[in-house]
Amino acid sequence: MAAGLEDLWGHQPPGEPDAARGELRRALVVAAHPDDADFGAGGAAALLARSGWEVRYLVVTDGSKGSDDPSFTPHQLVETRAGEQRVAAAHLGVASVGFLGFTDGELTASRDLLGAIVREIRAFRPYAVYTHDPEPVVHNEGFINHSDHRATGLATVDAVYPAARDRLNFPEQVAEGLAPHVVRELYLWGSNQPNCDVDISSVVEAKIEALLLHGSQFNNDDGFIDYMRSRWQDAEGRSFEHFRRVVMFG
Repeated sequence: MAAGLEDLWGHQPPGEPDAARGELRRALVVAAHPDDADFGAGGAAALLARSGWEVRYLVVTDGSKGSDDPSFTPHQLVETRAGEQRVAAAHLGVASVGFLGFTDGELTASRDLLGAIVREIRAFRPYAVYTHDPEPVVHNEGFINHSDHRATGLATVDAVYPAARDRLNFPEQVAEGLAPHVVRELYLWGSNQPNCDVDISSVVEAKIEALLLHGSQFNNDDGFIDYMRSRWQDAEGRSFEHFRRVVMFG
């Protein structure tokens, strides 16, 4: 029997889907690049999967610019990073991974991007959606938020509300049989205004292992592992992912 999120999650578990309303224990994680989902919400994804939720990753760009290694062509890098993401996601218990294939480094919050994410939401019908916070240009820690992250976050927020909900937004999808869908909870990582701390202490090692499976991006050395552990650890030695949580009305 799957453990409850009250046992796995800490003091701020997500809401429980209402089966009588047709709500499903599903979470969609929308990330700009391969590895972003594991960085931003890999711990939450693992906890959800362990408690019986179906988790899906959606990767927006192809990751074709994410390497300084001259031995990679863009095509090779796309194939390599997609394979790494599938393996890393499976390591965390993520049920499926989708790729939208927009060009790395060139993303804008366009109507095409919005429609692609709306289509995914209507097809998968998640109770909760996780993505980048689109607001910060500079994070509190002092680093710049990648423009692809901002575009992904903005398009995903707009897809959650109101586009996926409204029948007259992308009516061609409705005509294809993809009914409008209401997402109940939204979680934004990389926020300067987090209000939800998820205790991932029980899965932080799995999260680090998943990141190391992105071999084109990270080296398995003590410096990287120590940095990863310290990134999410508090003074008491507990590990957390921090989100800006929005509970939708209705």
